[in-house]
Amino acid sequence: MTPTHLPGRVAAIPALPEQIRTPPSTNGLGEFNTAPADEAQRLLLTCLRSLCWSHRVAEHRPYPDLESLLAASDEAAYDLSPADLAEALAGETLPTLPEGTYSAAYTAMSAAHAAYEAKFGHAFVICPDGLNPAETLDHVLAGIRARLSNDPEEERVIAAEELRRLARGRLLQLLGSTGL
Repeated sequence: MTPTHLPGRVAAIPALPEQIRTPPSTNGLGEFNTAPADEAQRLLLTCLRSLCWSHRVAEHRPYPDLESLLAASDEAAYDLSPADLAEALAGETLPTLPEGTYSAAYTAMSAAHAAYEAKFGHAFVICPDGLNPAETLDHVLAGIRARLSNDPEEERVIAAEELRRLARGRLLQLLGSTGL
């Protein structure tokens, strides 16, 4: 039997927990704005696993519109310290690979991820927004292979940008929007 996910920590957009996948009403931003601070932070941590980022985004509520929330999210992500970035990277998980993925693909993904993690000391992150799910595996493998040639500082900058993009996509998913 083929495993449903690859062990390791390559990150893409994981599924949100069932209870927050779809907001209870069509006013996701309004509910987010009025939620208790600890609940807002808990929800934000499903988008980016950085306490500093989630606190900063939550404390600037209410947001007049989704665009303002996304701008605040981006700004907070750009300002992550190296320790905050390490915390966010440590919280990332592997994407679920499409049903029927061959075991050779899992082996290739494991080997590529192991090489990446050995070089950089953290999980590989990449934002697959806009990709056909069937293209995710190839995109992730190509991304790992291409980024293995980066020096650690260059890769830290790229990983931070990918985390920012992941957070943005996850916020849109959380609030029930398809984008701006």
